Amino acid sequence: MQLDAASKGYPPHLPALELKDAGLQGWQLLRGDLSFPLAVLKDSALRHNIDWMRDFCQTRGLDIAPHGKSTMSPELYERQIAAGAWGISFANVFQAALGARHGVGRIIIANQVFQAADLDSLSVLLQTHAGLQVWFLVDSPEQVQMIEAWRSACASSTVFTVLIELGVAAYRTGCRDHEQALALARLVRRSPALRLTGIECYEGSLATCNHAHDRQGVAALMKRVQALAVACEAEDLFESDEVLLTAGGSAIFDLVAEHLKPHLQHPTRGILRSGCYVTHDHVQYRKHLACVGERLQLRETLRPALEVISAVQACPEPGLAILAMGKRDISYDLDLPVPQWRAALGAAQTRAVPSHWSITALNDQHAYLRFDAQAPAHEQPAFGELVGSGISHPCTTFDKWRWMPVVDDSYRVIDAVSIHF
Repeated sequence: MQLDAASKGYPPHLPALELKDAGLQGWQLLRGDLSFPLAVLKDSALRHNIDWMRDFCQTRGLDIAPHGKSTMSPELYERQIAAGAWGISFANVFQAALGARHGVGRIIIANQVFQAADLDSLSVLLQTHAGLQVWFLVDSPEQVQMIEAWRSACASSTVFTVLIELGVAAYRTGCRDHEQALALARLVRRSPALRLTGIECYEGSLATCNHAHDRQGVAALMKRVQALAVACEAEDLFESDEVLLTAGGSAIFDLVAEHLKPHLQHPTRGILRSGCYVTHDHVQYRKHLACVGERLQLRETLRPALEVISAVQACPEPGLAILAMGKRDISYDLDLPVPQWRAALGAAQTRAVPSHWSITALNDQHAYLRFDAQAPAHEQPAFGELVGSGISHPCTTFDKWRWMPVVDDSYRVIDAVSIHF
């Protein structure tokens, strides 16, 4: 990827630059060497989070196929796979193609695939990339019929590898009861277009941070997974040497992990799909991981790695400063950004913002930073100073950028990643 005048955050007056060379330029963000607003990734937190999740899975005999839709960044996939990730998960064929083009060898599409154009594309991917393995989800006879109709219409010999999805009432996709799921598994077993190799579910919708509620809900869901796996095995419905069982959002993955190794005659592989762990955040997932820490009696879990840096562009009235960032730059779907640090342009280091600072609203390109107008002058924001804000829900900050610099703890750029939403 090339950085140039079309890359938000890259100063347009600079000559075009290959992304891989970004860490060689000596850029120091506190000195203002790049344009703001700018989303950045902290290298120390990325490394900690990837290692933490690797260790979490290894000690439980599990694998991880992180949800790549969270970042859509091949450079982050490379880091995760280098640390032992079994594969990468995606939400659709378009995203899976990105992974395949960048060397991901095992892909779970944690969604239903059924449209002819997607089946065409997936078939070509499998033919084009030697050794590529792809799994996707099925949850209805209608989906199976559409796949078989596509296969017949184009005289394809492709056989797709699939997982039965178990769902939760009133939430997203997935079979709602055991008999429905088992009947679908039998249908898949008879289909020349499909090969059943496991079961999938998603428990993230159950997360409340009420330990008893979450534990009970996850246990009930995973009991259904266990029952379906046993029933499918008893009827010889699995067509693989190894049965895959996969679950795990980014909120209550610890509870799922307790149940991802059911007792079967077949070898089984339990796979978590948590995606947001790689960057974590400062609000929603921080709250959920505090609950994970309580359940596991841990002093530390994950660290926020993603921040958006902006500058104070106006102080129009007492108690209000306007930051030069907005909805185009930072997530706001779950919570508003949270100011974390401040620094005068050219400062050697950052300092924490006063506790009375808060962002109360966003426009497209502006953030409303409120503060105590009666506070001492040194606690009030100053025109031109930098403010680093934490985020809630990393997925919807990533999709606003096409690249992000990776910085050390002093905000010196040491690397960069590309983003392909």
